[in-house]
Formats: sequence, C-alpha cells, structure tokens
Amino acid sequence: WKNGGDCNPLGMAEVCRGNTERTNGLTLCFQDWNVTWYTAHPDLTQCFQHTVLVWFPCFYLWVCAPFYCLYLRFYDNGRISLSSLCCAKTGLGLCLASFGLLELVYLLVEKSRDIAILTEIHCLQILAVLLIHLERLRGFRSSVFLFLFWTLAVICSLVPLRANIQAIIDEGFSADAMRFVAFFTFFSLQLAQLILSCFADQRPATLKPVYNPCPVEDASFLSKVLFWWYGRLAVKGYRSPLQAEDLWSLREEDTSEKIICDLEKEWAKQWAKMQQQESALNGAQALGYKLSEQTQLLRKLHKEQISGFCLLRTLAKNFGPYFLTGTLCLVIQDAFMFSIPQVLLLGFVRDEDAPLWKGYLFAFLMFLLSCLQSLFNHQYMYACFTVGMRVKTAVMGLVYRKSLVINSAARRTCTVGEIVNLVSADTQKLMDFVVYFNAVWVAPIEIALCLFFLWQRLGPSALAGIATVILIFPLNGFIAKMRSKLQVQMKYMDGRIKLMNEILSGIKILKFYAWENAFRERVLGYREKELNALKKSQILYSISIASFNSSTFLIAFAMFGVYVLIDEKHVLDAQKVFVSMALINILKAPLSQLPFAMSTTMQAVVSLKRLGKFLCQDELKLDSVERAPYHPDIDGVVIDNGTFSWSKDSTPCLRRINVKVQRGSLVAVVGHVGSGKSSLLSAMLGEMEKKSGHITGSVAYVPQQAWIQNATLKDNILFGRERKDSWYQKVLEACALLPDLEILPARDATEIGEKGLNLSGGQKQRASLARAVYRKADVYLLDDPLSAVDAHVGQHIFEKVIGPNGVLKNKTRVLVTHGLSFLPQADLILVMEDGEITEMGSYAELLSRKNTFADFVKAFSVSERKESATNRDMGSASIQTMEAISDTEQEQDQEEVGRLTQADKAHTGRVKLEMYVEYFRTIGLAFIIPVIFLYAFQQAASLAYNYWLSLWADDPVVNGTQVGTDLKLGVFGALGFAQGIAIFGTTVAISLGGIIASRHLHLDLLNNVLHSPMSFFESTPSGNLLNRFSKEIDAIDCMIPDGLKMMLGYMFKLLEVCIIVLMSIIPRSTSLTSILLCFQSFYVATSCQLRRLESVSRSPIYTHFNETVQGAGVIRAFGEQSRFILLANSRVDHNQTSYFPRFVATRWLAVNLEFLGNLLVLAAAILSVMGRATLSPGIVGLAVSHSLQVTGILSWIVRAWTDVENNIVSVERVKEYAETTKEAPWAIEDSPLPSDWPKSGSIGFQEYGLQYRRGLDWALKEISLSVNEREKVGIVGRTGAGKSSLALGIFRILEAAKGKIFIDGINIAEIGLHELRSRITIIPQDPVLFSGSLRMNLDPFDGYTDEEVWRALELARLKNFVSGLPDKLNHECSEGGENLSLGQRQLVCLARALLRKTKILVLDEATAAVDLETDNLIQSTIRTQFEDCTVLTIAHRLNTIMDYTRVIVMDRGHITEMDSPTNLISQRGQFYQMCREAGLV
Repeated sequence: WKNGGDCNPLGMAEVCRGNTERTNGLTLCFQDWNVTWYTAHPDLTQCFQHTVLVWFPCFYLWVCAPFYCLYLRFYDNGRISLSSLCCAKTGLGLCLASFGLLELVYLLVEKSRDIAILTEIHCLQILAVLLIHLERLRGFRSSVFLFLFWTLAVICSLVPLRANIQAIIDEGFSADAMRFVAFFTFFSLQLAQLILSCFADQRPATLKPVYNPCPVEDASFLSKVLFWWYGRLAVKGYRSPLQAEDLWSLREEDTSEKIICDLEKEWAKQWAKMQQQESALNGAQALGYKLSEQTQLLRKLHKEQISGFCLLRTLAKNFGPYFLTGTLCLVIQDAFMFSIPQVLLLGFVRDEDAPLWKGYLFAFLMFLLSCLQSLFNHQYMYACFTVGMRVKTAVMGLVYRKSLVINSAARRTCTVGEIVNLVSADTQKLMDFVVYFNAVWVAPIEIALCLFFLWQRLGPSALAGIATVILIFPLNGFIAKMRSKLQVQMKYMDGRIKLMNEILSGIKILKFYAWENAFRERVLGYREKELNALKKSQILYSISIASFNSSTFLIAFAMFGVYVLIDEKHVLDAQKVFVSMALINILKAPLSQLPFAMSTTMQAVVSLKRLGKFLCQDELKLDSVERAPYHPDIDGVVIDNGTFSWSKDSTPCLRRINVKVQRGSLVAVVGHVGSGKSSLLSAMLGEMEKKSGHITGSVAYVPQQAWIQNATLKDNILFGRERKDSWYQKVLEACALLPDLEILPARDATEIGEKGLNLSGGQKQRASLARAVYRKADVYLLDDPLSAVDAHVGQHIFEKVIGPNGVLKNKTRVLVTHGLSFLPQADLILVMEDGEITEMGSYAELLSRKNTFADFVKAFSVSERKESATNRDMGSASIQTMEAISDTEQEQDQEEVGRLTQADKAHTGRVKLEMYVEYFRTIGLAFIIPVIFLYAFQQAASLAYNYWLSLWADDPVVNGTQVGTDLKLGVFGALGFAQGIAIFGTTVAISLGGIIASRHLHLDLLNNVLHSPMSFFESTPSGNLLNRFSKEIDAIDCMIPDGLKMMLGYMFKLLEVCIIVLMSIIPRSTSLTSILLCFQSFYVATSCQLRRLESVSRSPIYTHFNETVQGAGVIRAFGEQSRFILLANSRVDHNQTSYFPRFVATRWLAVNLEFLGNLLVLAAAILSVMGRATLSPGIVGLAVSHSLQVTGILSWIVRAWTDVENNIVSVERVKEYAETTKEAPWAIEDSPLPSDWPKSGSIGFQEYGLQYRRGLDWALKEISLSVNEREKVGIVGRTGAGKSSLALGIFRILEAAKGKIFIDGINIAEIGLHELRSRITIIPQDPVLFSGSLRMNLDPFDGYTDEEVWRALELARLKNFVSGLPDKLNHECSEGGENLSLGQRQLVCLARALLRKTKILVLDEATAAVDLETDNLIQSTIRTQFEDCTVLTIAHRLNTIMDYTRVIVMDRGHITEMDSPTNLISQRGQFYQMCREAGLV
C-alpha cells in the first residue's frame, strides 16, 4: 500500500522475484540504466522502490537505536512533563503503527508469505513511539536521531509519491482509490511527524529557572543548525538599541564557575608534575653540580616552553572533546566542497542531445551541496568560537587566581600593566588560535586533494601547479618566521601599557611637577618602536597576501601554460578550464588561510609561553605561617630564630628574629627608615620565604599605604561582612570617622575613587583601620597607621582603638610606629636595625639598659611632646573633591550624590558617519584616492584575464589544435601579473594608511588624557582609560586596516562576479543588492550595539584586576580571596553575555546570506540550462564557476563590513575623550614671563574663592592674604578647613571660582600651567615613584648634572643608601617604587624638591611616613637649603612650624587667625588652644 505496490496478495518478495525473472539478473532489479538514466522520463525500478527505499530508514533505525538508547542512559536533564507536542507525536506514531496493523490483518486474511517482513517494518513505528517517551523521561527536548529518521522516511517515499501521482494522471483516481487514499494518508502522517520533530519540547520542570535564559537551550535541532533561535534578538536590536538587560544569561557550561572549577583541578596536576621535575633538577644541583650561566638560561627557557605546553595540554583536555565535534563538521564540509566542481553543468551544455531534466538535476545538486557545505561550515565555526570564548574565561580565571597567590619576588617581575595585558591581548591570541588551528593540518590536505583532481583533468601538467604551490609555501614560511621575530611589538605594547598604568596612578604628581611632557615622550618612544615593528610586519604580510591572492592565477598560468606548450594537440575547452578554475578557487581558501593560521599559531605559542611563565611563578607557601586555631593559652605570634627573604634566591632581609607575643598584648616595633619594620609584618603575614614561626587565629592587617577600593566608604569598611549597626557605629566613632561623614556628600554611601582619590591621606588610613577593627580578628598587624593622621587624632585612635583601653584591648596587636608617646603603654617594644631585632623589652626595661633606644628617646622626647599638639583633626585632603554639600543637593537621592566614578557607557545606534570621516581624514585624501584606483585596476585585471580564459575556451579546434596559443598565454600572463602587483600595492597602502591613522589617534588620545584636569581622573576609572590604550588602540592598529583590506577586496570581487554573471546570464542585479543591503542594515544594528556593550563590560574586568593586584596583600590577610574571585567571575561572565550573541550574530547572518548566494547559483544554473541553445560553454563555465564564489563573497563582505563598523567603534571610544573638559594651556605663546620668575617668591591672594564642583559649598571663601618673600608660613586646621585647597589653588590643580592669586605680582591665571608648575615646588603627602631608574625619578628631563643629583641625595640623607646599591643612580625602581620603603620614597620626593630649588616650596604633610630622627633631619635641611625661599607648610606635627614667621589657622574655608606663633599664643585663640593641649604653653 504505502510504497505504491499493487494491493493484491502478491507481496513484495514476489514483485521482486517477478522483476528478477523478467530482467534476467539481480543487478537489473536494482538499477536498469535504460529506465533510470538514458531516458527522457527517468524512474527507479519497482524492485528498488520496494526494497531499498523501504528498508533504508528501517535499517538506520534498527542499527542506531541501541547506541542511541545507551547515550540516553548517560544523559539525564530531568523529566519533561507530558506536553501537547509529545502527545501529538505519540498520536501520529500510533496512527502509523495502526496502518501496519491493518496491513498485517489484510495479509493474514490473504495468507501472504510476507507477514514477517511487514511485522518487522511496522514494529519500527512502535520503536519510534517508545523512543519519543524515553527522550521525554531523560529531558531530551529535540531529537536529532528521530528527525533524521523521519527525513529519510519522507525522502524515500517521494519516488512512490511521484509514481502514485503519475498513476492517477494516467489511470484516474477511481482505478484504485483504496490504494491511493491509504498511501497519501500514510505519507501525510510521516510528513506531519517530520514537521513536529522540527520543534523542541518544553523545559524539564526539574531545571532551575533562569532569568532571560539563552534560547539555544530551548531551540530545536533544526533551529540550532540554521541559527533561527537568534532571530528574535536581531529583530529586537533592529527596532531599538539593545541594552545590557536585553541579553541572555550564560548557559551553565559557559559560566566562569563551571569552566574554572574543572580547569583548576587539571592545572593543579600539571603544576605538581612540573614542580617535581624542577625539584629533581634542583636536587642534582644541590649534590654539587655547579651550573654555568648558559645552562641556567637554557633551563629557564625550557621551563617557559614546558609551562606553555602544559597550559595547552590542560586546555585541550578540558575543551578538546567539544572542539573535535566541530572538527568533524569541518571534515564533512570539505567533502561537500570537493563534490561541487564534479557536478558543473559544462558536460551537459556541450552535449546538445542531453535531456533537460539532467541539467535541472545538476543545478539542484549544486544548490543542495552548497547548502550542506554552508551548514556544516557554520556549525564548525560556532563550535570554534564557543571553545574560544570558554578558553578566554578559563585563562582569565587562572591568571586572576594566580595574581592572588604569587609571592613578592614574582610580583615585582610582573607589573599590573603586564597582568592586564595577559588577560586582554594574550587571551585574544588564544581565541584566534582556536578558530584557525585546524587550518594548519586541514589546509595541506585540501591542497593535496585539489591537486589530485587537477591531475585527473590535466594529467602531468598539474605538476606545474604543485611546483608553484611548493614555491609559494617556503616564501610564506620565511615571511611567517620573520613576522614572529617582529612580535617584539608585544613587548613595546606591554611597556607602553605598563607606563600608562603608572601615569594614570601617579597623574597628580605629574601635574604638580609639570612632568607630563617627559612622560608623554616616554610613551611615544614605546609607541614609535611598536609602530615600526608593526610597519615591517605589515609589509611582510602584504607580500604574503599578494602571493596568496595571486596564487589562483599563478597556478592556472603554470598548469595551462605547461599543458598547451608540451603538446599542441592539448586543447583547453570549457570543461577543462572551468572545472580546473573551480578547483583552483577552492585551493585559494586553504592557501590564504595557511599563512594566517601559521602566524596565529606562532603568536599563540608566544602567548602560551607568556601565560605559562606567569602561571608557573613561585607562589606564597601556605606553610610559611601556621595559622593555629584560636586558644586563650597559646601565644598570639611566635617566631623562632626566623630568617626571612623576599624570594628563594635573594639574600635574607630579616635575620635571627625571635619573637613571642602573648595573647592580648600590645607590641610596638620601632626603628629607622628601611630597618625592616614593614618586612617583619610581611613575614608574620606569610608574604616572605621563611625558616620558622607561626601566627594563631584570624588576622587583620592595616598596611602602611592604605589600600582603598573603588566602592562606597561603607563597603570599604564592611569588606564583605554583614553590617551590624551598633558595632559599625562604634568602629566609626573609635576610628574618628564620624566628623568625616559630615563632610562627605552622601555620608558613608559616598563612592570613593580609585585608590581613595577623593580622600585625604588621614581619611584613607582611618578607613583602612576601620576595615580591620570591624573584622573582630584575633591578631592585628598595624603598619604605622598613625603616620598619616594628625597627632591629636593619632592620640584619639590610640586611646579608642589600639591602646590598653581601646576596642582592641583584648586582642593581640603588633604596631609599627614612629610615635614615642605611645611606647610607654606597649607591653613589649622591638627595636629594629638592618633587618635584626637589636633590643627587646618593655619601655622601662629598654630605658634602664641605656642603649641606642634610650639615647634616641632622650633626644626626641622633647619634640615628641611638642608634636602631639593639634586641633581636632587636621588630616588634610590631598585632593578632596567632596566638601560639604549645599542644601539643595541634600535633597537629591543619596546614592546619586555619592556617586563619583562614571561607568563606561555604551553609545547606541549605528556608528555615526563622522567617525568614518574622522578616520579617513587622519589618513588623508591623497592616500585614499590612489588606493581606490589600485583596487579598481586590480579587479579590472582579474575580470580581463577571466574573460580572456572564457574566449580561449570557446576558441574552435582546427585539426585537433587551437590557433595562437602563445599569444593567448602571453596576454593571460601579463594580466595576471599586473593584478598581483596591484594587490601588493593596495595591501601595503592600506596598512600604511592604518598606521598613519592609529599614530594620530593614539597621539590625540594621549594628549587629551594628559590635558584633562584632576577631576576627570577622579571620576574616570583607570580601567576605562587602560582599555582605550590597550584594546581599542590595538583594534585601530590591526583590526580596522585588516577589515578594510578584506571589505574592499571582496566588494570589488563581487562587482567583478556581478558583471560576469549579469553579462552572461541574469540581466537583473538590483534584487541581490537590495537584499544584501537589507540584511546588512538589519544585522549591523544589533552587531554594532553588541560590540559596544562588550567593550563597555570589558573595562570593569581590567579595573578589578588592577585593584586586586595592588591590594592582594590585604585581600590575603583578611582571607577574602574567594569573595574577590566571585566578583571577578561575575565581571567576566557579564562580558561574555555580550560576546556570545555577537559571534552567533555572525553565524546567523552567514547562514542566511549563503543561502541567498546558493539561490543565485541555482538561478544561474537553471538559466544556463534553459538558455543552452544561445550560450557558449565558455560563458556558462565563467558564469557558473563565478556564481559559486558569490556565497562566500557575500558572507565575507557583510562580515568585513561589520568588522569595520564594529571596530570603528574603537575610534568612537578613543575620540570620546576629545570632548571632555580640558585644563588651561600648558604654555602661552609670546608669554611676557621673565625667565627667572619668580625672583622673590611673594604670594598674594585677592578675595580668592574656590569650589570643587558647581553646586557644592565654597572650599575657600574670599581669602585675602599676602605672603612676603622668604617668609615661612604654617597652615593648620581640621579636615575640610581648606588647607590643601590653598595648595591646589596655587598650583591651579583647581581653577579659581573668583578672585586672583599673584606670584611676584603676576596673576597666575594668565600664564601657562607648565610655566607656573615648573617654577614652584611641592613635596606631596603620598610619595609616588615610577618604574625606571632612580635618576629618571629625580630628573625626567635630564636637566641636571650627576653632581647636582648626588648633592640633592646627600642633603636628603639618601646618599649612603644609593651609593650602596649595585647600579647607583641607575637603580631600577619597580612599579610605584615598591622596592623602596615608604620613608625612602618620601626622601626621594625631598631630593626632587632640593634639585628643583625653586623660590616657592609647599610641603603637604611631607614627613608623615618617616621616623622622628629623619623628620628632624628633613626639617633642618629645609630650614638651611630653603632659607631664601618662601615656604608654605600644611602642618602635621606642630613642633615643625613653631619657629615659622607666621601661622594661618583655617576653618571651613576662612582664615580665622593669622600671626606669628608667639602672638597667636598670646591672643589665646584657637591656636593657643592647640598649643595648650600639646603642653607647649
């Protein structure tokens, strides 16, 4: 019934038997070529229809079902409840089975011998129903297996369907109505099952609900293959710009938590193996084998290579299986790709007697094969990009976790900039590697297959093509090797990013010292080297591109030339020429991919080595400190005969340390600058290589330089803990933070800038202390927390927090301090000198011994008493952009008021035309016009030689030969070589144009950033700026020129194809162009916005990395690693939510466009069949072989176009900072300023007023003041009084809101900023050093001689230290000057001031971080060396200003008192009150 057989007792076996007898042979039963091929009306034999077509789907189901059931046994995704879709599938399955039952009954009645066969066939329908329910129970929502079964069943029923329709036409429906109704019903049911299998079932109830889940999880098999599931987002993005909340959640298998959890276990095994190998080598070395330097270097290089290989192996184990499924798709795609040239129409066009149906069959076959090739290709690309995305997540996670555990020695070799580069540039290289790796081995196989098929067409002449390929390969291998050597541009880029990171960290110092130009030149020095390496690399790449793009011509020229020249009987007809050209076009893809794949692989190897090297850095040893659980009877801290160093190989910096700290006691650590006090705390934290010692209980740590997160003040204090109001208020009060809350705009909800930009040094230190106190830890390690606060506040904190009656009185406290007044209350004092504890005991014991400590106390106890004088809190804001807020602002939402940093915002909509204009304007019109002409010339040459070939192929054959072969070959060669030269010219020109543009854009960005005022840096996270300088500039350097090359190349190629196809076959091109434009605009709207969202979500990753690396010590001390890891995971995942739909969009577009291109191939082929009477084989060959390229060209055009538009977003983001507010000009032309200004150093304020932001209260109100030359003026007052605002006003860090400042009678608002700042000097509160030589840190412009520099160092008490360093002045300072102590850094800042020796000196709490002895030395140096200068001191220790000519007391922006210290004391005002508290009067 079903298969069109007669409805009679004679079963199928008999039909076959009858057929076999009739045709005398089994072969003819299956294929009778006279019936099937050599006929105008083809058909399949009855026997074939009743056996193969029936049994093929059955065979598939019976053979594969057991394996499928086994697979379902291991797949459990929860149970799907019975849905209407499942019921419909079951109902249809049972209907089909009932047909089998009916037929079975019929055959039983007729006593047929075929009952067993039919029983088996219809049991399949029952099996299919059972599989439907098994899938439902295992949570399988869309079945590929059953979809293929129903597809096969329907396809195999198409021939009987045709037979039945033909029978109805010939005999009429009434002839056998029963059979026709039965067959059509059965076929309809099968078709309905196929349609239903295209849909996916509902989600299993057991799956946890997800907000906005990824639709691929709910998509059917067909939807996944064709990427239809993406369509809804494309429509949404086209209607209105996408927002972050519109994006889908990540699938569980794509989340950081899942990926890194699996990867960490594998990496731990690899790491352990490497450690064992290293231990074995070190063991051999310990036995007395002395290694030469060369051997050590080779071992180091070998370790780097091994570590890179281990990382690759770890990634392969985790992501390999999924990657291999993609590779399988690639192999299948290749099979279809090579099938297409075998079915070209040329044989059909040449054979005039061939029936038309064959032409249509070939045309349809070409269409089908092209579609299948497309689908498998994009499934492969999707798998690659998914693996690439997971690799990125994995590597970022590993690097982040590693940055939390590397030891101090390793941390000094890896700067923040380098670590950020690892997660930006190197992860991108690995993602590219995943996508192009398969080309390394697939491309040679594809090339070999092409050459094999060419041999079949042209015989030994194909060897000429092989020779050409062999010549092209070494050339490109050599070029790839040369380019890999030029990877030094990565090194320069690292250097540039590292330097930019430091510039952004120390921007305030650069502005105070007017050093922007010196650092700008250093950045541009790196940039120039980077661009030179890039230029050489691009020129080499252009040679490579030219050779590969000309490879089609070169191979054709060599093969056709040899073919026609070795024998004049060899003629080139259309079949030979265009099948060969189709194969050579296939050859072009692997030939062009191979160098790129090799180059990408080389870059990935370099990146793997860099990542492996970082991931194999030495880690902090967990056993360095034994953290025993809390017990009241155990000592708090014990170190037995401890010897500590910063790394395994370095000399110990702490020796013979023996410390026992009783639980609940207070230990003070004292000593000179650089004596090892902070190192002792680091040793207690386990940050150093140790011999012995242990800490018991939980630890809280306050570092010497406060580490503050870019978060609210409340979040900084709670630091991940739950808020308990009563304890929180107690902590704020004890740490003297309540007065500060009154000043901050949104109290504790105020956002603090990066590194605490908008807090004063004292506020930062108190917030850092509050974080530790809130923790309620057992052991407190306090690294000089009182240095940055005023003496009175220090006293308050000591009494309320640290001292015997403070909130920590029952805790173990180790306090590093320079304050002598606190020492009598300490239970134990450790005196340190040169890394050793020289004395130990209580205050009374140490005084009675009359050693160094006793002498020191005696000398400085007087000044210490004086120093404790201050008013309530004089912690001055370094740059306080958050003064008291006005009444109107208090009404605003507190969160808005407290916000400081601006999150990176995504633009919306299409990229504006101005961005393209801006980009091309920087290149220059003189450059662009020749490029367009070169492209036009290149494509004209290509069109000409292709058309010339078609004329040659149509040339008539006379006596077995063709006439004028040499001339034809000569013209063909000349046109091809002209095209090759033009290709080289265009690629070089675009590369050089891109470099010109990126040089200009980088320079503009750098200038714009350096000219921005301080408020800009406070409100812009450094991650946003670093992202512009790294990722966005990298995109402008490489991505835009590469995208332009590709886009223009394919645009002109499409033009050529259209001209050929339209000239020859299709007269209308407008429909194709309009559809292309429609797709492009639809796709770009979404893609561009996704690119922006991805860029915006990338910045917080870098900001967080930056912050974490700098605060790793604090994070470890508080044991908060897991919380920070979760934060990093969430930021990476947020970034991937916009990256995932971005690459799916490309696949969705490509599948749709290639289907459009395949329709064009079908149209060209069908029109060729219809017009074969009028078209020559040469023109048909030319048109069809070119139409086959349209699929790829269309997809590449839109992809390249979109890449350009996506990357032009980088230009948009770089230009963004051109529009921000800029500070005043650095220099004014024709300035009347005398060269020796200021000569006297007098300063005058005339009704001067200052506001930090419009709408905020005045920071300074109508200040009128004149400071005479050589006068020494002290400035005192509590936080927010406006002390620092005066300094900021003098340096014009903030511009006057009203009034004027005069220096030597000249209004400073009328001169250039650099003219002002370079001629006055400040010693700031935070000592900032930059990586580079010590000399560069003192004199970046090289304006002073070595003698002058040494003299400054001597006066700053640093000469002995520097002369003891191996490299002396060339000693390399690490990032932030971390290899010098805080006190030494402060002395370097003093040396800078001594070197500049300007007439005006401002000291902003400049001696906060040094001990009393050093402070006294500094003060005496300032008094002697700056005797003839005007000195303004924002006082920290009151004793330092008691001999000044005048003291200014400030309060709330006003000057409340001003006179000599003696007169002010006699007036008994505010200053007298301070002095009385200090015991000075």
